[in-house]
Parts: sequence; C-alpha cells; structure tokens
Amino acid sequence: MSTLQHCKILSVPKIEDPRGNLSVIENDVIPFEMKRVYYLYDVPSGAERGGHSHKEQQEFLVALSGSFDVILHDGQHEKVVSLNKPFEGLLITNGIWRELKNFSSGAVCLVIASAVFEEEDYIRVFQDFFKSKN
Repeated sequence: MSTLQHCKILSVPKIEDPRGNLSVIENDVIPFEMKRVYYLYDVPSGAERGGHSHKEQQEFLVALSGSFDVILHDGQHEKVVSLNKPFEGLLITNGIWRELKNFSSGAVCLVIASAVFEEEDYIRVFQDFFKSKN
C-alpha cells in the first residue's frame, strides 16, 4: 500500500549551456515506463486541478514554468510539495490522493503517466478514496 514516503522529488538531469539549459527524461530517470504525457497550462487564478487518486497509475509531475503546490494524502497523512524547478519532479505513486493548487501566472505542469487514460483507474471522490485506504 502506497504512503507519502513513496512519493518523492526526483532530479532530472540538467545540461547547463550558456545558450540555455536542457533537461532530459529518459531511461531510468523515472521508475516506470512512460505511456502518456500531458500538460496543464493557462490555469486561472484560484483554480484547482487534480482532486483524484489512481488505483494503479503512477505519475511524475514537473513545473516546466512557474510554480504550483501539490497536496498529497495517503489516507492518514497529508503533505504539501511545492514545485518550481524544471529540473526536478514529483513522483506520485498509485493510491495517493492529489490536488494541485496555487498556480502562478504562466505555470506549466508536465505530467508523465505510467498508463494511458482509463476512467476505471480513477477514484474521484475523496470519501471513496478514504474508505479504500482504511
């Protein structure tokens, strides 16, 4: 069963260059095979994203631009992680509730997922998530 200790910040290799830096996510940077990539942008001030958990899917979130907070809950504990560096990302294992809040102007959230979209993998009501964990 996943806990908050399984969710952690991972470094993305950064190649510094006076013309601009480059970061690459390949091979074993993340501990799962990439099956889907999507990104969130133009999030209005005060809006929230996420608000769900996955039964099986894992995700890796990166703030490509700007910043935002990820609120994680494992059924017993809550933790807030602020993302604001394009060379670091947050690994979210399955069975963890997540909410994304406090998007800065111009923020872009890259999400790399371990599975393609399947509605059956989502738990979208916190009380249902809480019951599944306890």
